[in-house]
Amino acid sequence: MDNAGKEREAVQLMAEAEKRVKASHSFLRGLFGGNTRIEEACEMYTRAANMFKMAKNWSAAGNAFCQAAKLHMQLQSKHDSATSFVDAGNAYKKADPQEAINCLNAAIDIYTDMGRFTIAAKHHITIAEIYETELVDIEKVGANTMDNPLLKYSAKDYFFKAALCHFIVDELNAKLALEKYEEMFPAFTDSRECKLLKKLLEAHEEQNSESYTEAVKEFDSISRLDQWLTTMLLRIKKSIQGDGEGDGDLK
Repeated sequence: MDNAGKEREAVQLMAEAEKRVKASHSFLRGLFGGNTRIEEACEMYTRAANMFKMAKNWSAAGNAFCQAAKLHMQLQSKHDSATSFVDAGNAYKKADPQEAINCLNAAIDIYTDMGRFTIAAKHHITIAEIYETELVDIEKVGANTMDNPLLKYSAKDYFFKAALCHFIVDELNAKLALEKYEEMFPAFTDSRECKLLKKLLEAHEEQNSESYTEAVKEFDSISRLDQWLTTMLLRIKKSIQGDGEGDGDLK
């Protein structure tokens, strides 16, 4: 089947899936087998997404995976929903970097909610890489990126989170990532996030849990740490020798 044929079949599957979703909303259907319809629609959206992928229509594939992700959520299948959001993000990466970031963020929220921090960390790194290769590409967007406060904030935020993810894996990884991000995004060097990372790396190297906690406290007094950051920072602190028996507090 050629690409046009694959696209036609995918469009038909999308239409069929939409019909199933509408049917599941009717009152009687809702009482009797509404979920079955939703499950069938999920499967059809996923098949359509894969057909679009084969036809290299990345935006349509991303959209179809996104629809499947939302329905999985409706069915309380959190893991399947997160997987579909990641698939959507990977498809959108080739066509719409910002949409890819939105989908990966949706997956991160689900994984964080499920306590799956390691996999959430992996996707933060993917987002930082998208900023690296797509959104902070000087040829493509010129200096606008650096001057756009919203983009500046987002890139800084993801580089910070990605570096922490590297830190959990290993200290050297974090150092190398930090150098790379500073080189790529000079504005990051002056950020409070970058300064905190350097203090934490130093404290970790010296195995000094007191100065680690002090640095976190100082940062938190100005920018409140969210649950994700708190959890990650605690995990890193526990890797400092002698802190394993601690009460697991950052303050």
